[in-house]
Amino acid sequence: MDSAWIYYLFAVLLLLANASSWCLTLLTLPGNWMIVVFTAVFAWFFPIEVGPGISWVTVAILAGLAVLGEIFEAVTGAAGAAKQGGSRRSMILAVIGAVLGSLGGAIIGVPVPIIGSAVAAIFGGAIGAFAGAILGEQWKGRSWEKRMEVGRAAFFGRIFGTVGKLAIGAIMVVIATVDSFV
Repeated sequence: MDSAWIYYLFAVLLLLANASSWCLTLLTLPGNWMIVVFTAVFAWFFPIEVGPGISWVTVAILAGLAVLGEIFEAVTGAAGAAKQGGSRRSMILAVIGAVLGSLGGAIIGVPVPIIGSAVAAIFGGAIGAFAGAILGEQWKGRSWEKRMEVGRAAFFGRIFGTVGKLAIGAIMVVIATVDSFV
């Protein structure tokens, strides 16, 4: 009976750690990867072979989902620019701008408690993707209208990518939680 109590205490702690990690994804921190790490540590201490626990297959699935989330987030801004006929330069600069914008936004949003950095990081990343795409198109010598069109596509692509990564992270939390309690 005592071991079951300890197991479920740690399962609840895993849920809390994973949910907190998911929130860190809003700040462009590697929250989905932290979910993988926390779940792997849990699987190490509570292997399914000796009773309730999490299987290594689950950890591998979570790692695969984390990779998918990173790829999805990284390419959506550039893909939005490409869809509007953006140049390779604008796609590369949209990715670089998104990363720099997310970091800058997270710093700028610090004065607003809890949600300020998260919202500022999301919009900072989108603004960075927008600026990078516009700069790439300007460098290519494209018209103002074309630059704006590609920039808007990169902006909305980046927001879509962040929302997608958050959705994947939420799925990861659910998978880890279900596997730890069932």
